[in-house]
Amino acid sequence: MYLKTILLFLLITVTGVKVPKEFSARVIGVVDGDTVKVLYQNKPIHIRLEHIDCPEKGQAYSTKAKQFVSNKIFGKTVKVVNKGKWHWNRLIAEIYFDNYQNINKNLVKKGLAMHFKKYSKSKEYALLERKAKQLKIGMWSLPNVTTPWQYRKQPN
Repeated sequence: MYLKTILLFLLITVTGVKVPKEFSARVIGVVDGDTVKVLYQNKPIHIRLEHIDCPEKGQAYSTKAKQFVSNKIFGKTVKVVNKGKWHWNRLIAEIYFDNYQNINKNLVKKGLAMHFKKYSKSKEYALLERKAKQLKIGMWSLPNVTTPWQYRKQPN
């Protein structure tokens, strides 16, 4: 109970607005393939898409991932489902659009994102990634794929 109170306090402090587990918001920005900015109760909130990691700027498919997200949800009202976790002042969440399509899962299916196994134990996302690899979709069509987390560790 004490931990929940602290988490709620942090949610309100960081965003200036109480964020429920599920809420509707308008997408006002696409930072990259796995980070978007939404407007909720006239407050901007950065959202990091849960379960996935998209290629970083400079990696193959980075631009395609960002463009895919922008084409699907920019300017639209979406449903945000979060577990109350924050990382780097971003809410970690799944986003649903157009008849309950999940943008997070769509990115993995299209080979534009990887299942972020370090932070997600989801069997569903693991299976989606495995299928995209087998079918050589998106980034999986390349002969050598560097994970975003490996790419971030490389010296500039």
